[in-house]
Amino acid sequence: MAHPGVVFLDDDEDLRDLFVDVVALLAERECLTVGSVDELVHNRKRVLDAKLVILDINLGPGLPSGLDAYKWLREQNYRGRIVFLTGHAASHPLVAEARQLAGVRVYEKPLPVPTIARLLELEPH
Repeated sequence: MAHPGVVFLDDDEDLRDLFVDVVALLAERECLTVGSVDELVHNRKRVLDAKLVILDINLGPGLPSGLDAYKWLREQNYRGRIVFLTGHAASHPLVAEARQLAGVRVYEKPLPVPTIARLLELEPH
């Protein structure tokens, strides 16, 4: 299978399906979607070859978070771009922690199509 240009980690299956369609429409790139950090790790080779990884911050109570995924990506020397998504307030502890990380942006859900298009340009903003 081809290496994805984009990896999308979110626990919402409907949102993952929609994101694949939007990426295909806007950028004609393959998009790998995963629903958990374990699934992300299981797809290590494909994930590390991607140019952009979009991580939902909160993946459910008691489960590894998007921050855990971020730490794993950094431990693997991932060199692509990482951004976070959240549906939680800026005061949520995981969101506050993500906002402190250097070199990443945190976007609120729902992510507007023009913002997705800019992210798919794969240039820093």
